[in-house]
Amino acid sequence: MWAFINKLRSPKWFYTLSARLQPWFWAAALILIVTGTIWGLAFAPADYQQGDSFRIIYVHVPAAFLAQSIFVSLAVTGLVFMVWKIKIADMAATVMAPLGAAMTFIALFSGAVWGVPTWGTWWMWDARLTSMLILLFLYLGVIALRGAFASRDSASRAASVLAMVGVINIPIIKYSVDWWYTLHQPATFTITGRAAMPAEMWLPLLIMVLGFYSFFIALTLMRTRSEILRRESNKRWVRELAEEAH
Repeated sequence: MWAFINKLRSPKWFYTLSARLQPWFWAAALILIVTGTIWGLAFAPADYQQGDSFRIIYVHVPAAFLAQSIFVSLAVTGLVFMVWKIKIADMAATVMAPLGAAMTFIALFSGAVWGVPTWGTWWMWDARLTSMLILLFLYLGVIALRGAFASRDSASRAASVLAMVGVINIPIIKYSVDWWYTLHQPATFTITGRAAMPAEMWLPLLIMVLGFYSFFIALTLMRTRSEILRRESNKRWVRELAEEAH
């Protein structure tokens, strides 16, 4: 554990490792998302109540899962940066925040589109919807803080603190359908419980979730590599890379 943490202190080591991992995650994301999309849209049966409108679940649920997971990742990387001063953690947090905000927006928008045929309205101040909207504002706050300070270290610390405090919203999102009266349906499937839909409907959903996570990891590795080059541009090994590229 400590050996791995010490290795993370080296941007060069992470840059090299991510170059090896990145193609595998891109390939996994492409295969899984294409497979899940075709299966979910063309071959999964229509829902007995909602008909074909339920198929938006294959975008809505993966985006919602990823939006919450990315914010938890922001809190963890923020803690690592604050405690151990590991620059890679802060670089990863910098590139993850915009993707998390985008996934939250996609989850909210797709949920609104789904709500029209299901609830008869684009929006309701439902507990799940409201807590997801708060998550979007938290993401925007983290992004704004990174540009609000002249000092990068001060900006990183402020963004990390907001992420660590704001992560309390994640269990609120998860358990909102249990704690309050809400129109939002319960979890479609859980790790320990029985799925609320037949296998031919939830298997493509699981594939899409895995595809979205693979996409997230691949994109984070790619953008973190770019962030490393930007921040470490004065280091000898980066200059040598630039010379080799030319």
